[in-house]
Amino acid sequence: MTPPPLSRVPWTSAVLLAVLGAGTVRAGRRLRAIPVLPVPPSAAAGVPRAAGWRLLTARGVEADAGTFLTACAYAEGEGLRVLDLLPADLAAERALGLLRLVDPVRYRQDRLGEGRGAGFAVLVTEEVLARAGVDPAGPRPGPAELLALTRRLKEYAADATGLAIAPGLSCAGTGRTTGPTRAAELRAQGLPPGALAAAQLGGLALLAGVAVRQGRWGLAAAGLYWLQPYLALGGPGSPLRPADLARATAARPVRSLGAALRTAAAAGKAPDAGDTGPDAAARAAAYREELADGTGHFFEPRRPDCPWCGSARLTVRVRVPDLLQGKPGRFTLEQCGDCGHVFQNPRLTVEGLDFYYRDFYDGRGGEGAGTVFGRLGAAYRGRAEMLLPHAEPLSWLDVGTGHGHFCNAARAVWPRTRFDGLDMGDGVREAERRGWVESGYQGQFPEFASKLAGQYEVVSMYHYLEHTRDPLAELDAAAAVLAPGGFLTIELPDPESRMARLLGPAWLPWFQPQHQHLVPAANLREALADRGFTVLAEEHGPAHQGNDFFGAVALTATRLAPDPDRPWGPPPTPRTRALAAAVRVATLPCFAGAAVLDALRTAAAHRTDGGNAYRMLARKDDL
Repeated sequence: MTPPPLSRVPWTSAVLLAVLGAGTVRAGRRLRAIPVLPVPPSAAAGVPRAAGWRLLTARGVEADAGTFLTACAYAEGEGLRVLDLLPADLAAERALGLLRLVDPVRYRQDRLGEGRGAGFAVLVTEEVLARAGVDPAGPRPGPAELLALTRRLKEYAADATGLAIAPGLSCAGTGRTTGPTRAAELRAQGLPPGALAAAQLGGLALLAGVAVRQGRWGLAAAGLYWLQPYLALGGPGSPLRPADLARATAARPVRSLGAALRTAAAAGKAPDAGDTGPDAAARAAAYREELADGTGHFFEPRRPDCPWCGSARLTVRVRVPDLLQGKPGRFTLEQCGDCGHVFQNPRLTVEGLDFYYRDFYDGRGGEGAGTVFGRLGAAYRGRAEMLLPHAEPLSWLDVGTGHGHFCNAARAVWPRTRFDGLDMGDGVREAERRGWVESGYQGQFPEFASKLAGQYEVVSMYHYLEHTRDPLAELDAAAAVLAPGGFLTIELPDPESRMARLLGPAWLPWFQPQHQHLVPAANLREALADRGFTVLAEEHGPAHQGNDFFGAVALTATRLAPDPDRPWGPPPTPRTRALAAAVRVATLPCFAGAAVLDALRTAAAHRTDGGNAYRMLARKDDL
C-alpha cells in the first residue's frame, strides 16, 4: 500500500515528526561527540593525587583514584581547567536534558556559554577554585548545588571548560529525583521550572491530541516521542549505558507526565531564590521605608528645554510605568521638536537612579541579567568585528562594561588585545576575578578622564550613553582617554525606529526608568565632529537587537501580573501567586509567536539596514 502524498499528511503531525526526528538525531550526534575517558587501570588505586587538581563530587557519588588520575591526564592534555564528568550509567532523561542544552563541539569555544554538566562530579584546578572563592573542603554538595557550581566555574575558565564520560563513575547511589529536587536543579541551571513544566505538559497534551485525532501519522509522532530515549541513547555504539534505559523508554509518556506535574507543583510552592533566606525580610523593610513618602523625592524638577540643543519645543513622546521590575513610579520621555533628542523629563535624581537600578543588574536580579547578557554572543562579535578593516588595537577600554561580557567575547576576535573595563557597579571587580578584563575601574567615566588620558587605542560604549545623566560629558571623557588616531565605537537604541511608534510604551528600548537619553544618529554624528572625530562607519541593521515583539510580551506580562515575591511590593497572597502563574502559562504561546515575529523582523532589519539600534565607529583625528 503506497503512503499518502505529503500534501495529505496532517500538518501538526508533520511538524511534530520533523521536530522530534531532528531532536533525536541531534541528541545522538551530540552524545557521540562527548569524549570518553579511558577505563582507569585498577593499579591506579595507590597512585598519589595529581597536584593542582580537585575532584568535587555530589553526595552519594564515589570516584576511585584511577578515575581521578585519568581525568587529570585528559584535562591537562586538552588544556582544560574545568571538566564535568558524566557517569556511564547516567539516567536517560537526565542525559537527554543535558544534550538539549549542550553542543559538545561548541561548548568549549563558546566563551559566554553557561556551564553545564550532569551534577555528579566535576574536576577543577585549585587556581580556578581560588579565584571563584570556592572552598573544596566544604560539605559535599547535592546535584543541584554542583550544577550551580559548574555554571559558576565556567565563568572563571571561559574557554577551558569541557565534558567527558567517565566509565568508572557511577551515579547509582544518589537516590531518586523528586519534584522539588528537579525544580531545584533547573533553577540551579538558570532555567524556570514552572515555565518548562508548563511547556512539557502542553507538548504532551498536543501529542495525545494528534495521536487520537490524526490517525497513523499522529500515532507515528507519539511513537517517536515514546521511543526517543532508546533511539538517541541506545544501540551498540552508545558511550552511555543508562541503567534505566528500558524503563525510561517503555514508560516514557507516564513518567514524563508525572515528572512535569511534580515539577510544576514544586515550582508553584517555592518562591524565587532571591526572596528566600535571612535577608529577605530586611530587604522588604528597607524598600518599605524608602517608599513611605511616595516616589516624588526620586525626581528632579522638570526642565523646560532640550539638554542637547537648548530648544524649548518639547512634546511628550511616551509615558510609562516601571515595566522592568514593577517598582512604583511613572516616567515621561519628551522629544525635542528641533533636534529630535528624546530624554527623561523630569529625570531621576542620583538617589532615584540608585533605587530603580537596585536588584536589577545585581542582588535579586543579578543572575537573570547575567543570563541575558551571556546570550548576546553574536551581537558582541559584530561589535568587535566592526573594527577589523581599520585597526589592530593592543589596548581597549570598554565603558559601561558591567561584568565584562563583551570583553570576554571579543577576545575571540582580538586575542592579542588588552581589554580593560569601567563601570559604576561591583560587577567590574568580578570581571577582573574571572579574567574577563585585565583591569577594572569602578566609578564615573568623567572622573577617570585625566587619570587615563591618552592611554587607549579603542574606547567602546555599547548601550551605555543612554544610561548616563550627561552624554556630552561622556563623549568629552572618551576624547580625553583616547590616544591620537584612536577609535571610539558606540552602540545606542534608535529612537527613530518604526517599532517605537508601533509598540508604544511596550517598546523595550524605552527601558524606563533606566534610559535617560535616546540620541538620534544625526545628533551623535554632529557631537562627534565637534570633538574632533571623523565617523568611519555607521550600522543600523547589524546592530538590531531581535527583541521588539518578545520584549513587548514580557513587559505586558509584567504590567498585568508583577512578580508577587518582589520585595518592594505588597506581601504575596495565594491570589497574586495564582494570577502570576496563570499569566505565565497564558503568555507561553505569545512568546512563541513573538519569537517568530522577531526572527522575521531581524531578517528584514539586516536586509534594509533599519533596526532598533545603531552602531557608529569614529576616529580621533590628530590635531
